[in-house]
Amino acid sequence: MTRKPFALSAYLAFARGRPATPMPPAPSRPEGPLLWAHADSAEAARALSALAVRMQSQRPEITLLLTHPPGMAVPAGAPDRIVLPLPVDSLANAQAFADHWGPDLGLWTGQLLAPALLARTSAIGTRMIHLGARNEIWTTPAPLWVPDCTGAALTLFDRIFAEDSAALRRLRRLGLSDSRLRSAGPLSETAPPLDCPPALHEELAQALSGRPVWLAAKIRADEASDILRAHRRATRLAHRLLLVLVPATAEDGVAIAGTASASDLRIASWESGDMPDENCQVLLTADAADLGLWYRLAPIVFLGGSLRAGHGGEDPLEAAAHGAALLYGPNVRRHLSAYTRLVDAGAARIVRDFDTLATAVSQLIAPDRAAAMAHAGWDVVSQGAALTDEVIALIFQWLDGDGGDGAGEAA
Repeated sequence: MTRKPFALSAYLAFARGRPATPMPPAPSRPEGPLLWAHADSAEAARALSALAVRMQSQRPEITLLLTHPPGMAVPAGAPDRIVLPLPVDSLANAQAFADHWGPDLGLWTGQLLAPALLARTSAIGTRMIHLGARNEIWTTPAPLWVPDCTGAALTLFDRIFAEDSAALRRLRRLGLSDSRLRSAGPLSETAPPLDCPPALHEELAQALSGRPVWLAAKIRADEASDILRAHRRATRLAHRLLLVLVPATAEDGVAIAGTASASDLRIASWESGDMPDENCQVLLTADAADLGLWYRLAPIVFLGGSLRAGHGGEDPLEAAAHGAALLYGPNVRRHLSAYTRLVDAGAARIVRDFDTLATAVSQLIAPDRAAAMAHAGWDVVSQGAALTDEVIALIFQWLDGDGGDGAGEAA
């Protein structure tokens, strides 16, 4: 039996004195492989849930157990996942967790570690992966008088995926060997492109050939007037410009249809069977059912739920995956990290109101500008997809009994 590092032993002695935390009754452990994923944020919870859905599409016998810090709101996800708050990191809680759940594999996010829990699950054979390690200080829930055990706790992970080279260097300074480290970019929610009927896409692409098109996607009712005003202004410089307006919900669609009909713009209704001719200025849809089609036809996309406070914005990676220059409003708290990455890459631009939206659309009508932003967005999405693919391949390899390389050192 390998001797534990002194710092980890000291932490475990401290954790032994912590009492078990009263927790609500846990559901029974499902049969079959159990994937335990710990999310340190709502964005990580969405990304981990999406990753699990990808895995379950190939291996439906896998169950996801998603844990999170107490008090964190967890976004809605697949109904068959189990969601629980993570208990205080004590030896009693760690033992109870390992005895009840016995996870086959574990995914961890965030710079705050739970050494007692990680040590106990490692001892029962759980293979652990850390995703999205950042160039930030690692912490544990221990008082200052307990020796720092972050380096020893990190050796409990079989594989650590770092966001960038700076995070990788920090991990090496903590004594981690290159055999367990990878530089793979940040963890992000990834999804395959939305469905689109090829024949319909080809028909519309031919009908719109030569016309500049922009898409306002998942628009809320209270944003519609600003979108239409921005389009009216943009058409002064590009009179053939077409706006495809896609409401977030059918309820929004009803209200938006009323706003559009009261404008002086020439409207066509997709659900009524109208095809956009040369006189059409706005193609109005009832809901987001055909969003995959519109993403493919429009090189410029404004993402709704962002101009007005209270909605939190929409996932920009979905649109970026289809190859579009992205515009968005200032209220995107639900997906702030993803928008920040896209802005830093030059793939997205913020607008504040209908005036700045009109200006941005007018500038991006130039094909080379929109293409440069779309390419930058595709690079960001591809990086996240590559990480997801590698993690899934590694998990399947371990589930199949192949230890692979980079197995964790005993701690």
